[in-house]
Amino acid sequence: MSDALPVFTNGFALMGSLIVAIGAQNALVLRQGLLRRHVGPVVLFCALSDLALTSAGVFGVGAALARSPLLMELLRWAGAAFLAWCGLRAMQRALRPGHQALQAGAELGGLAATLGTAAALTWLNPHVYLDTLVLLGAVAAQQPAEARWPFAAGAGLASVLWFVSLGYGAAALAPWLARPATWRVVDGLVALVMFGMAAALATGGL
Repeated sequence: MSDALPVFTNGFALMGSLIVAIGAQNALVLRQGLLRRHVGPVVLFCALSDLALTSAGVFGVGAALARSPLLMELLRWAGAAFLAWCGLRAMQRALRPGHQALQAGAELGGLAATLGTAAALTWLNPHVYLDTLVLLGAVAAQQPAEARWPFAAGAGLASVLWFVSLGYGAAALAPWLARPATWRVVDGLVALVMFGMAAALATGGL
């Protein structure tokens, strides 16, 4: 147990440092939390996706993906296009006056549509693969085989705690943020994040 704890802590710290960066997936979780709409399913989906990707990276799949530049290139352009589209949608919501900003938030769609967006923002983002499969995989490869389980457990716990805190922390603040002007700011920031990441993906900056 004493040998596993430092490895667990290393996995937790590494994933924690990677996941807190503002990105499209985090922006979606934050927005759903502010809306108090489908928070649980979105948090669960993002956490489970990260757990699956982390497990794949820690236990060896990351190396295979790193050897497929064509796949990474396809993911890069698909992700850039989708992020740009999401940015346009967010900008449209931000530019609508009055209560329409809140109405647009409520019209994001049902559970299936929301989870579809979460899936695209998660699985079409090459940065996610670089973080979870390649980077975590490379660090885990330096650990003895028996230490990879606590490393993966630490990384997985960091991911779960982050998404739960982000989604439900935002929901707790929602009563103070239920103003159209606030949503215009939120959607404007979301649009900037989406456009920035789309440009970074298209130019190879991620």
